[in-house]
Amino acid sequence: MGVNPQRLTQLLSMMILMIVGVITVSQTTWVSGQEFKGDYSKLSGIIIPGFASTQLRAWSILDCPFSPLDFNPLDLVWLDTTKLLSALNCWLKCMLLDAYNQTDHPECKSRPDSGLSAITELDPGYITGPLSSVWKEWVKWCIQFGIEANAIIAVPYDWRLPPSKLEERDLYFHKLKLTFETARKLRGGPSLVFAHSLGNNVFRYFLEWLRLEIAPRHYFHWLDEHIHAYFAVGAPLLGAGDALKGTLFGFTFGLPVSEGTARLLFNSFASSLWMMPFSKYCRGHNKYWNIDEKQKDVHRTYRCDEKEFKSNYSGWPTNIIHIDIPPVTPGENGAYPSVTDLGQLKPSMECGLSTQLSFSAREISDGTFFKAIEDYDLDSKRILHHLQKSYHDDPVLNPLTPWDRPPLKNVFCIYGIDMKTEVGYYFAPSGKPYPDNWIITDIMYEMEGSLYSRSGDLIEGNPGVASGDETVPYHSLSWCKSWLGPKVNITRTPQSEHDGSDVQVELNVIHPHDADIVPSMTREPKVRYITYYEDSESTPGRRTAVWELDKVNHRNIVRSPALMRELWLEMWHDIHPNATTKFVTKGRRGPLRDDDCYWDYAKARCAWADYCEYRYVFGDVHLGQSCRLRNSSTHLLRDYI
Repeated sequence: MGVNPQRLTQLLSMMILMIVGVITVSQTTWVSGQEFKGDYSKLSGIIIPGFASTQLRAWSILDCPFSPLDFNPLDLVWLDTTKLLSALNCWLKCMLLDAYNQTDHPECKSRPDSGLSAITELDPGYITGPLSSVWKEWVKWCIQFGIEANAIIAVPYDWRLPPSKLEERDLYFHKLKLTFETARKLRGGPSLVFAHSLGNNVFRYFLEWLRLEIAPRHYFHWLDEHIHAYFAVGAPLLGAGDALKGTLFGFTFGLPVSEGTARLLFNSFASSLWMMPFSKYCRGHNKYWNIDEKQKDVHRTYRCDEKEFKSNYSGWPTNIIHIDIPPVTPGENGAYPSVTDLGQLKPSMECGLSTQLSFSAREISDGTFFKAIEDYDLDSKRILHHLQKSYHDDPVLNPLTPWDRPPLKNVFCIYGIDMKTEVGYYFAPSGKPYPDNWIITDIMYEMEGSLYSRSGDLIEGNPGVASGDETVPYHSLSWCKSWLGPKVNITRTPQSEHDGSDVQVELNVIHPHDADIVPSMTREPKVRYITYYEDSESTPGRRTAVWELDKVNHRNIVRSPALMRELWLEMWHDIHPNATTKFVTKGRRGPLRDDDCYWDYAKARCAWADYCEYRYVFGDVHLGQSCRLRNSSTHLLRDYI
């Protein structure tokens, strides 16, 4: 039987089309259910902001006496410094929540704004805008690289509320789930999650809430289908001492208010306990829950490992708080004698001098500390109420417990190090009534592997190999190193653009479980580095990385050019079909934007001559502005596959 040449040609054409189709699909969809490859336009970026990083707007009409400024629906509350200064009492009514049930003030209520504008600048304005900028530079980078407007999704929340109230009042976690699903349907691919500070705690709670919301056999499939990578930026994984400081003394956020007013405000938010320091050795898993068959009640038991009682300071650098307990009962105004007044007590009362007590992270998170000062501080009962109701007895998760690696395919933990960070406090009675009844007599700092007092004296403790990011201690930030496997590849490079001459690499470094990793690498003076800890082998199909950025503080890390460059390169590498390595290469870093080019006055030309050239455009006012990229960013990105 002869072969029909025309029929043979048609068959060959169909086979070629099928092969091309398979290749095309493999580059733009899931490959073997493991990796997303193809056009980055199919990805979405979902941003979960941190504490006090979302605008709040009024949802009431409030007449403010003795002030020309009133509050009307949709007026900015957080943050409007003009109204804060001119109508403080009205502003507080719109900000404060009921201390116990977390409801709004009877005369005014506020709700979180929506969209990217809610997180870019908290107080827009010529002067206040740059000072209150949070995610604006991040969004600017995305625009410069051609990201579409509907590909960047902000998910603001009322950062005053504890996790259970976010769902109860606002259905926040239901909405977040719908956001992921809508983004996938709209863009055709999974999402990248960018969470900063408290936003990481919110995302952790969402993952546990989701586990209870959907069928167990669909849980991991849902995660793989909707989340490509999670970037945890500045995550307080074991809490931060700043939260305790705000509870006892007040945290002003740099606003022109007194510490007492700031304490009243801070303590009305049950979310303030979400960031309390806690021990890495204590957990509250379901397997420890005790069920009362008669009352059909579940009592969540907080259990600690033996290491908690054998180690010092709950594994932290030092005890979090040292406090002088007054020897006498309060006066009629609720005030206790100050430190100086205690020295003037009668000799017969000498045996009643104040007693200094110290408390570890575990004793703070389990309520021991607040029970100890319950008779001396009016706010302790409220704190104990919320600790029990909103955290220890939370039906989804006790947030004051260590976080194991989330069950996602790609996890990147990113934070700044080697900044002067507060790790402990000394408190004493001030002699004033609540909320000014405590004063800080000393502060303990960690700085580049040492502990110091406020006066500069070295103190004993267990400092880490580095210090934190000025807000969160290194011990808490670096907990995510426990997510890495037994063998880790470490790379250290300069943060700025470099030619690769100062890149250091250590492969297959042994990483004992639950221990820090200390690379044996050198540092050049005055050079800021990024140290990458990467693991793609311990769990098939899963990648984990930890990035440490020298001298980058907690707030400014989301505006760090080095971080934004690395995030972009990692994303580009992940989705490119021709990528041959598990992580983006670190060999060199050149300019990627026109803004990265500058004039080298010593050589009288644009720096990075291989990448940048002098090209004047009308409106340039200095030589650096006329330095621009020779090639497009897309062409330059090919060097990093």
